Amino acid sequence: MLERLLPERGFYLGLMFQEAAARHGRVRVTLDRPLDVAPEAGTDLGYTDLADLVDDLAARLWSAGVRPSEHVAIHKSDNVDIVLLACAASRIGAVPALLSPSLDGGVAAVLLDRLHAPWLITDRAALESTLSGLDTGLARGVLTVDEAPGNGHAVPLAKYAGVPRRAPIRLHPREPSLITHSSGTTGIPKLAVHCAHTMWNRLVPQQAMGRATRGESAALHMSFVHSRFYHLLGVLLHFGSPLLLLLDPDPAHAAPLLAKYRPGIVETHPNTFVLWEDLADAPGAPLANVRAYGATFDAIHPRTVQRLLGASRRRDPRLVQLYGQSETGPIAFGWYTRRGADRVQGRRVGTNIPGFTRIRVVDERGRTCPPGKPGAIEARTRGRILTYLGAPDQYARQVDRGWWRMGDMGYRDRWGALYLLDREVDQNAAVDSNLEVEDELLSRVAELREVIIVHGPALEPVPVVCTRGDEPLDAERWRLATSDLPTLADPVQCRFEDLPRTSTWKIKRLEISRLLAEGELPTLSTARAHG
Repeated sequence: MLERLLPERGFYLGLMFQEAAARHGRVRVTLDRPLDVAPEAGTDLGYTDLADLVDDLAARLWSAGVRPSEHVAIHKSDNVDIVLLACAASRIGAVPALLSPSLDGGVAAVLLDRLHAPWLITDRAALESTLSGLDTGLARGVLTVDEAPGNGHAVPLAKYAGVPRRAPIRLHPREPSLITHSSGTTGIPKLAVHCAHTMWNRLVPQQAMGRATRGESAALHMSFVHSRFYHLLGVLLHFGSPLLLLLDPDPAHAAPLLAKYRPGIVETHPNTFVLWEDLADAPGAPLANVRAYGATFDAIHPRTVQRLLGASRRRDPRLVQLYGQSETGPIAFGWYTRRGADRVQGRRVGTNIPGFTRIRVVDERGRTCPPGKPGAIEARTRGRILTYLGAPDQYARQVDRGWWRMGDMGYRDRWGALYLLDREVDQNAAVDSNLEVEDELLSRVAELREVIIVHGPALEPVPVVCTRGDEPLDAERWRLATSDLPTLADPVQCRFEDLPRTSTWKIKRLEISRLLAEGELPTLSTARAHG
């Protein structure tokens, strides 16, 4: 019914900052590093400054030859100007394609090929490293945010400084408007094609959820190439929140900034929240003013929830959890309060979003599972992407009469709440739920920063562990913590920084299994996996 009443509504990135500036004026935006595309702008800006930068960059892209509906790949060093460039491309009707700075050169080349000769916006660092072997035929033109290398192929955007501004262009709401890619935890990432209408259907329920905290200052450390960032930004700009945008999540760097700006909203990746547990007792109480934490991208551990909520001195802080993926946007939501923090069930990811999403759990024959019985999670959502660019068959295989296969296993309780067990590809016959065992271990062994159970060379469950400060794992404490759990192989200890991760810090479990089998996983311990 909602779709019939409002069939042409769309969320347009190119207008986002302009509309926020018109509504709220120069609300403060603080960066922890100057923009690569405009270093002279410094780190203290406002909505109006960013809106002007987007308008200026859009004019430069048009003068460089970028036109409506053309793909504009953005692959550069991590910084907030990724966001501004995406909005600038959108402003002239082009389709930004956001490629993670963490992609290696081979994967970036595959994705550029699937984009069919896009424009490429990059920087000297990427051209001299990741893209050093790039076939120039993969890009229609190469534009750089800094001084281009002297190879004749790349043109700096500075060349077009001062060109006349242009009126914004809006594509039809159902035309492609943004391309992001999947996490790549199971292989080459897939290019997800969004349109303004499906993005609007993701934005509206998130705006409704954000109304309770409207106007609160917000601190974000998130991937700038993930669609979630743009929807959250759309919510915060709509309500006029001052922003602190962090590139470096190291507690030593983040704590002073958080203590100074005292955000009421904090969102980052679950693995960063684990790292920020240390901020609960940090000098200056950097999390004391937090009214709402936002957790997306992955399930969050109960210990982390308890530490974060305990760090806030607000009357009723909450941690809001959204479950979904790039292809669907959030399909389930839930929240935790301080009062119930000691009863957190880490596998409970919430309920469907009324009017926008539906959830079911099915068996191997596609029949709906009764409450409590595990199966494959599927969703119907108004926010589903249009297709996978260059891989329509892969897209079609995941859709069954409008139901999207999430790739996760779980179950629903009698009240409809969804519980996540494992990714389908990560299931192990010896363990009912890797994620549940990992939650238990993190709760029982305080020095653990991360534990990931993966398949060993003989398909045995191998715990790969990381400790705070890379301290040696206490063997006796580990033995006691695992005594009543499913039989696990000996733990393999690694530095967290050595684990293969996505741009949102998700651990690449299949890659860890491969490295483990080939003896190439960097370890700190002498423990060996065995059956």
